[in-house]
Amino acid sequence: MADLFDTGPVATDTGPRPLADVLRPQTLAEVIGQDHVLGPEGPLGAMLASGHLSSLILWGPPGVGKTTIARLLADQTDLHFVQISAIFTGVPDLRKVFEAAKMRRANGKGTLLFVDEIHRFNKAQQDGFLPHMEDGTILLVGATTENPSFELNAAVLSRAQVMVLNRLELADLERLAQRSEKALDKPLPLDGPAREALLEMADGDGRALLNLIEQVAGWKTDAKLDTKTLGQRLMRRAAQYDKSGDAHYNLISALHKSVRGSDPDAALYWFARMLEGGEDPRFLARRITRMAVEDIGLADPQAQAICLQSWETYERLGSPEGELALSQAVAYLALAPKSNANYVAYKAARNAAKQTGSSLPPKHILNAPTSLMKDQGYGDGYDYDHDAEDGFSGQNYFPDDMKRPVYYQPVERGFERELKRRLDYFVKLRAKRNS
Repeated sequence: MADLFDTGPVATDTGPRPLADVLRPQTLAEVIGQDHVLGPEGPLGAMLASGHLSSLILWGPPGVGKTTIARLLADQTDLHFVQISAIFTGVPDLRKVFEAAKMRRANGKGTLLFVDEIHRFNKAQQDGFLPHMEDGTILLVGATTENPSFELNAAVLSRAQVMVLNRLELADLERLAQRSEKALDKPLPLDGPAREALLEMADGDGRALLNLIEQVAGWKTDAKLDTKTLGQRLMRRAAQYDKSGDAHYNLISALHKSVRGSDPDAALYWFARMLEGGEDPRFLARRITRMAVEDIGLADPQAQAICLQSWETYERLGSPEGELALSQAVAYLALAPKSNANYVAYKAARNAAKQTGSSLPPKHILNAPTSLMKDQGYGDGYDYDHDAEDGFSGQNYFPDDMKRPVYYQPVERGFERELKRRLDYFVKLRAKRNS
């Protein structure tokens, strides 16, 4: 995948040049929207100022300048620029690239190797870069839209610095639109709201905006067009969403935390974003049910039932009607009282079980179906709780050599307030019985 200001069709002296080619930055200072990386205080800016450039991984969404930055880095450091794509490059091609870089190095010229979509190389192919990075044959600049922590070898990451590039904000896109109007020598035929709508259609992608601007600039009209007309003539860019990639995990995290934070509007927004991106509603149904178990628990025992009912409703109705039932569960969970007390207690109990996994239960709570077991003391001294005062014996049910722990501590919210009252009651009775 090419990146922001990538040429596309090869420009010639006689043919028309794409707007992206015309506006390609000639210096790093002209790159829009990445000052946090390229500015004097940014990591890449400081690296260039020191005169030492290390291998880099440029991580960011499409159309934010990854290819452009790599080209300009080669210019600024006087390195020979070589660009390959992991989609179209095989092992034989890589060997040729490395051999050419070695010859160049022998002649006193370094090579900046730009690898687009580097995450598409498998682990073995990524390992192939290591010796050439270490001996200085190449300076690697990789570009990826996926989280490098998940997609790149630890060995590659240890030899390269990750630079995070941001999607372009509306202000950045407006600057790009103004540059376009200057290059075209005419304003875009849009009124204010339509111009803002055009920027929003690009969804943070500078290359997408330039493509949209080229279309709009080609319309023959004497009047400024409004938002309705713009929407009729242009299709909104599909939102960036990869059901198996980083956006998938980012959005489900946003949904979960919005529910946990008791914000139904935000929760419904992220829920809708995932559906619009093509997410499987069954995945959402599972995650919504998990939220009920993990973050609401016994503070509202009905929450889990509502999730399961909404899931069943979706299975019966299908899309799109069944998705409304899931949205109701999302809103309910966001407004339900929250407690992770049982979740915390469960994890603590699992941890204790791992540490004391060989400890036997106390004999008084073991059944004795044989005479031999009775002779061993199984069941001796067991107090049948239904016969005890208040239906509670207060006996110990932990291993004899284990100090009694406290795992479950209900909160003063929702139904758990009642459970806390019951728990406190039994704690007092147990203390009374044992005294």
